Amino acid sequence: MRRQQAHGDRNPVSSGRESPADGARSQGGGLLAVHAHPDDETLSTGALLATWAAAGRPVTVVTCTRGERGEVLALPGTTSEGLGSLEGDALALAAHREAELARATAALGVEQLFLDGWRAPDDASTRAAGTDPGDPQSGAPIARAAAHHRGPVPRYEDSGMEWVAPGVAGPAADSPATAFARVPLDEPARRLAATIMQRRPAVVATYEAGGGYGHPDHVRAHDVTIRALELLADAGSAVPELWQAVAPAAEVRAARRSLAGSEAARRVVGEHGLTLPAPDGPLPPFAREQLPGRVERVHARPVLGPVLTAMRAHATQVQHVTSAPAPGILGFYALSNDVLAPVTEHETYLVSTS
Repeated sequence: MRRQQAHGDRNPVSSGRESPADGARSQGGGLLAVHAHPDDETLSTGALLATWAAAGRPVTVVTCTRGERGEVLALPGTTSEGLGSLEGDALALAAHREAELARATAALGVEQLFLDGWRAPDDASTRAAGTDPGDPQSGAPIARAAAHHRGPVPRYEDSGMEWVAPGVAGPAADSPATAFARVPLDEPARRLAATIMQRRPAVVATYEAGGGYGHPDHVRAHDVTIRALELLADAGSAVPELWQAVAPAAEVRAARRSLAGSEAARRVVGEHGLTLPAPDGPLPPFAREQLPGRVERVHARPVLGPVLTAMRAHATQVQHVTSAPAPGILGFYALSNDVLAPVTEHETYLVSTS
C-alpha cells in the first residue's frame, strides 16, 4: 500500500527517544484513534490522546461498538455501585457505557463519535441520529459508498470475549451474528475511510494485529483500520501515518516486577482479592521482543491526571485506579479479570508510513 503524506506535519511526542513532548510548538493536522469499545481509548492510548489535546491539536476517537456484552463490576463505593443488573441487558449497558465514554473523553479533552452513527432510540438528544457520521466530501467514491444508508444504520455490536490467560482474551463461544467481528470488512472500512477523509488527521492510531490483548473486536478494529487506509490509497487520497499501540516486552516484564514490589499494589491485592501478573509469565500480543522500524514514545507523567480521571469514568469496567509511582510505572488498575495492571511511564507506537 503506497501512501501520500496526510495533511499536517509532525506530532507532539518524542520520536523513539526519551525526550519530553514538545508538540505545542508544532502546527498541522490532528489525530484520529480507532477503538473497539468504550474504555479502550483510555486504556490503550490515553496518554497519546491527552498529550495531543493538551498541545491544542484536534483529536477524534472513533469507537466501533458500545461494549454491550461487557461484564459489569458494580463495586461498592464507586459510581458503578448497584449497576450489576446492567450486565446482560445489551441496550441498557450500551447507553450507560456511552455516558461513561462521554465523561472519559471530556477528561482527556477529545472529541468522540461512533463508527456506525447509531444512538439509542430513547436518547432524546440524539433520537434523530442514525445516518452516517460526518459529512464526507460529496461525490467522492468512498463517501458515496459509505453514505448508501438513508435511515437507520446497522448497529455494530460487541462480539464478546472470554479470558483465556491472565490479561489475554479470546472469542466468546456465543458471539452473535450481528457482532462487529462478523460484519463484512469493507462496510465499516468505508465508513472509517470517509471519516478520515473528512477529519484529515496526520496520524491514525489503533491496536496492533493481535488486538492488544486478543479481543476479537480489537482485532477487527485493526483490520478495519488497515482496510480503510488501503481504500484511501486506492482512491488517490492522502493517507495518514498509522500508529499501532505496542510495548517493549522487557518494559512489560519490568513493570510487572515493579507491581510485585509495590507496597500500595500488594495492599490493594490483599484487601480486594486481586492477583498480580507473573513477571515472567506469558505476555499479551502488544508486548514485542523486537520493534523494527520507527517507534514513537509518549510520556504519560505530564498527562497522568486526565488519564486516571478518564479511567475512573469507566467505573463499570475499570477498578482500583491508583496513582502509586514505582520504577517504570505511575500507578495501577484492574479489569474484570481481577489482575492488577500497571500504568506505565510511556506509551509506545510502531509507525507505518507506507
